[in-house]
This record gives sequence, structure tokens and C-alpha cells, in this order.
Amino acid sequence: MLFNSYLFILLFLPLALAGYFGCNARGKYEWGKLWLVAMSLWFYAWFNVKYLPIIVGSILGNYGLYRVLQGHRGMEGRRRQDLYLTVAGVCANLGVLFYYKYFDFFVENINGLFHTDFTLQHVLLPLGISFFTFQQVGFLVDTYRGGTKNYPFVEYALFVTFFPQLIAGPIVTHEEMIGQFGDVKKKSWDHACAAKGIYAFVCGLSKKVLLADIFGKAVAWGYGNTEMLTGLTALWLIASYSIQLYFDFSGYCDMARGIGLMFRIDLPVNFFSPYKAVHLVDFWKRWHMTLSRFFTNYVYIPLGGSRRGTVRTCLHILLVYLISGIWHGAGWTFIFWGVLHGCIYMLTKLFLPVVEKIPRALGVAVNLLTVQVLWVFFRAENMEQAWQVLGRAFSGGYGLSQVPPAFAEQFRTPEFFYCLKVLHLDTLPYGGYFLMVAYMAVAWFILLCCRNVNEKLETFKPTGVSSACIALLFLWCLVSFSEVSTFLYFNF
Repeated sequence: MLFNSYLFILLFLPLALAGYFGCNARGKYEWGKLWLVAMSLWFYAWFNVKYLPIIVGSILGNYGLYRVLQGHRGMEGRRRQDLYLTVAGVCANLGVLFYYKYFDFFVENINGLFHTDFTLQHVLLPLGISFFTFQQVGFLVDTYRGGTKNYPFVEYALFVTFFPQLIAGPIVTHEEMIGQFGDVKKKSWDHACAAKGIYAFVCGLSKKVLLADIFGKAVAWGYGNTEMLTGLTALWLIASYSIQLYFDFSGYCDMARGIGLMFRIDLPVNFFSPYKAVHLVDFWKRWHMTLSRFFTNYVYIPLGGSRRGTVRTCLHILLVYLISGIWHGAGWTFIFWGVLHGCIYMLTKLFLPVVEKIPRALGVAVNLLTVQVLWVFFRAENMEQAWQVLGRAFSGGYGLSQVPPAFAEQFRTPEFFYCLKVLHLDTLPYGGYFLMVAYMAVAWFILLCCRNVNEKLETFKPTGVSSACIALLFLWCLVSFSEVSTFLYFNF
């Protein structure tokens, strides 16, 4: 079930809210939690009911191991045994993830390298498995470290399945979530929280439907017709994917945070204007922040972090970004993307005092160029296509008239193209490119010059004007649902 669908907005969400707060109003707090768990499982199963046993089995297995570890707490001579149990639990979680996400990739490379003929399984990737696997791995490690409390099963199940963050994050921790599920002060409907939630949800929905999906059509055309790319078209394509990816994923996280606020549950911020970053270290403090937090807490610091000398620190950074690339997808493009990020991050970290002296505008420009080039490997179907797109960017043909009309047509949304027709602007020279240029200009203005949704939420108070704007944006999104696509991060 997609957030950007009539079913979710007009049926599922109102039903989830009514059932949850209806139970709470009668003092049936446990029933309210169970209601949310049931609705979350319905939300997950809607994509494919075959996914349901996977997540249910994962929850039961991890919770059972957690109870065993909790039962050993304070007992003498159990520390080594608990370590073995935790390692076994982490390996089991990662083994399931490997099978569903990487098995065929692994077999393909074995066949290619050793000329074998092992059969591919063509396993269907369960949605959200990367996210709920990491969540539970972190929970098991925290349990071993003694950082968890005695949580009831229903609260643990809700921690894993809470539908706003279930499919594509953010990656939450038990510390910031489970306590909220049991907080009696958060059980009643709150108009102020609901207003903030609606605001965040509609802003995220607008990012997704009105911007990400428009640029997504152009990206799909460009990567499907790389032989037709001129220099300017390739550059436009690279910028378009950077915009699509940000508005798509950050839009999802804004919607997730907005839905959480409607339930009076605070989800962590996952994006904070990453394209305003002045260098790559700053970028990863702003982009997919909860994933960076996970790798810092459960990979980088346990390896020794920056406490074991410069060489070891560099190796730790490279390993973290290698794992990040592998986590994002089963392909050499993702691995290459991760390693490149690791190398640049490592160099930036080593020379950070020098890098921070660079004028801010220049730093933002250089970092933005770097990140956009690296996104090509993230999007390309294979390494050959990635190099082809980058090569086309330097192939000449930088005049606007040399952009294929079919590429510009991807930006022709019916509402705006009708306005151009009425005003006869489409008949002017380069009239067919007006919308393409306008969308790009508006997108970069929002990305570089406007406050993000999380900043606005800090001071948000509904007014007549803001309410009218949100209502208009919401209606605009509703009438645009026929052309929306799924979220990009469902693939990762």
C-alpha cells in the first residue's frame, strides 16, 4: 500500500487513526497497540501477502532470542554464551537478508568467475527487509550490551512493524520508539500534533507526487535512451536523478513523520537539506541520517572508530561505505558507489581543517557536483551504462535546441502545459522547453534556498493562509495520483 494512493489516504489512514484513538479513549491501551500492529501487518501484506510470514517469523525469532538474553541478565558466567547467542542472532538476520537480496547476485558472479552453472533462484525481494532487519540487529546488539528494558511482545512488534516507517525507514531505535508506545500522555488525540502531522504529510506528498515523479519520468526516458543523450541532456539527466531521489525519499520520510505525529509518535529526522552540505562529511550528517547513525553505532565504533590511529580509521571508513553500498543493492554499481564515497569521505576527513576554510558557496558547489556524479553509479543498471552517461555529459551539444524533444516532453504536466497553450507560449522559440527549465529552476530553488520541512515544523502554527495552501496542495496531489510511481527506496 502506498502513502500516495486513494486507498491509503481515504480508507486505511482514517481507519487506523479512528481505531487507535477509539481504543485509547476507552482506556483500552493494549487494544490500541494491537490495533496498530494489525493495521501495520495489513499495510505490509497489501504489497504481497507472501511477505507476511517473513516479517512475522523475523519478529518472533528475534523477540524469543531477546527474552533469552534478558533472562540471562545478571547471571554469572553467561557473558560468553550471550555473546555467541547474539552473534548467532545477528548472523541469522543477515543470512535471511543475504538470501533474499544477494543470493542471485552472488551466484551470478560465481558462475561468471568459475564458469559454473549454478541455478539462480530469482527470489522475490520482500519490501522493507533491509530496514526491519537492521532495526532488529541493532536491538539484539543493544540487548547484549544491556541497553534494553523488559519490553512486552506487543510493544516490540509495534516497534518493528509501525507502518509509517516499516517499508523505507527511517531506521528507528528501541530507545526512541518503544517508550512512546507506552506513554499514557500520548494516548489522546491532539489537534496541534495532528495539524503538524497533516502539514508534514502534505509537504512530503507534494515532494513525491508533484516533483519526484515528474523528474522520474525524464530520468526513466534518459536512462532508457542513453544513445540519444547530448551533452546538455546528459547533464540535465544527472541533475534530474539527484532531484528525483531526494524528493522521493525525503518526501516519504516527511510523510512518515507526519503520520507519526498524527498518532503522537515522534519519528527521527532522516534528511536535513543535504544538498546544502559544504563537503561530503557534512553531506552524510544530513542524508539518510538514521542509516549513518546505525553504521556509526554498530560498525564504525565497534571496529575502533578513530581511536586506533589514522590508517585504521581510514580502513574503518572504507569498510563502512563498502557495507553501505552493498546494503543499498545487489550490484557492482552500488559497491563502486559505496567505495567512491568512502574514498572521498576519508580524504575529506583527513584534510577537514583545510576543507573547512574553503568559501561556503564554493564548498557547496563542489560537493553538489561530486554527489551528483556519484549518483550516476547509484542509478545506472550496470557499470557500462554509468560510464556511457558520464561520457555523454562531455560529448558536446550543450545548446538547448539539441535536447531531444522527447526528453523535454517528460516535463509537460497537463495543468501547466494547458496554461502555456492558453497563453500561446508554446508557439514561441524554445516554447517546448519552458516547462523543463521551469521545473529545474523551481526544484533547485527549493533545495538550496528554502527551509526544509523539519525546520518549519519547529515553529509551525496553522493559520488561514497556511491551511488554504496545504488544502490546495493536497487536492492537487489527489488529482495527480494517476501518474505516480512507487517509492525508489522500496528497491533498497
